[in-house]
Amino acid sequence: MPRQTEIQQSEIAEVEHLIRPYIRRTPVIELNGRDFDLGDIRLTLKLESLQHAGSFKTRGAFTNLLLRDVPAEGVVAASGGNHGAAVAYAAKTLGFPAHIFVPRIASPAKIERIQGYGADLVIGGDSYDDALNAAQQFRRTSGALPIHAFDQLETLLGQGTLALEFQQQAPGLDCVLASVGGGGLIGGIAAWFRSTVAVIGVEPERSPTMTLALEAGGPVDAPAGGLAADSLAPKRIGDEVFPIASRYVKRVVLVSDDEICDAQKVLWDRLRVVAEPGGAAAFSALLSRKHKVNPGEHVGVVISGGNTVAVNF
Repeated sequence: MPRQTEIQQSEIAEVEHLIRPYIRRTPVIELNGRDFDLGDIRLTLKLESLQHAGSFKTRGAFTNLLLRDVPAEGVVAASGGNHGAAVAYAAKTLGFPAHIFVPRIASPAKIERIQGYGADLVIGGDSYDDALNAAQQFRRTSGALPIHAFDQLETLLGQGTLALEFQQQAPGLDCVLASVGGGGLIGGIAAWFRSTVAVIGVEPERSPTMTLALEAGGPVDAPAGGLAADSLAPKRIGDEVFPIASRYVKRVVLVSDDEICDAQKVLWDRLRVVAEPGGAAAFSALLSRKHKVNPGEHVGVVISGGNTVAVNF
């Protein structure tokens, strides 16, 4: 059942202190919107792609392992790739066995990451939900602790630490754009900022999980395809995420695969920043003008993750 009480900023702050020894304080880069033909705006990119294991997921992974009792059988997680890499990294760091289930669409870069951290990796099924079903079956027979990629309190608390950190590094933000898959990142960010900063979700047109949920008044099944399917295409938004998003996310923007690809190219060509499709989606909403900003605004964009080998765009 979804949590009945809201996540408090104090809870996120406590978690940030707990996981701080294990995570990187990822850098920000200050830019002017004119550099990208976006007008006279202040633009701050949060390069969470430089986090351990290549994405923000590492925050939620460590939060789960440090707040919950881990059995001798270790942990099990289903993932499109980034969550699996994060859980594998956190488990290796803390000395726990990890069992990771990913679909066949997981990128070679993410599979290599997971295997490199010594996790037991199972590849099978065509989608994230196939991997999730297999992971749930393994949990029932093994007793391993499940670590959900987005629909879990500890995961949301961990991802919320990114917003805490971002606010410290870039005070005075007017809005923050972040990519949406299952909603763990946007949920954590919205839980921290609440209504003090406009939180904008960005998701692929071919995987509109939050868009359809907001239209329906609750999580519903959505298509799961497109360029960023290995990171932004679960079947539906999380039950724990939806109450936060429906209250604190100002709007959700849909972007095309071509627009995501263009954002990847711009990040590489102009900044030499490597981002996978899911990591570049939020930035694509600005470049495509799907999200319009006013002159003088201070706009924050989360770039995460960086698990890709495609730098020759």
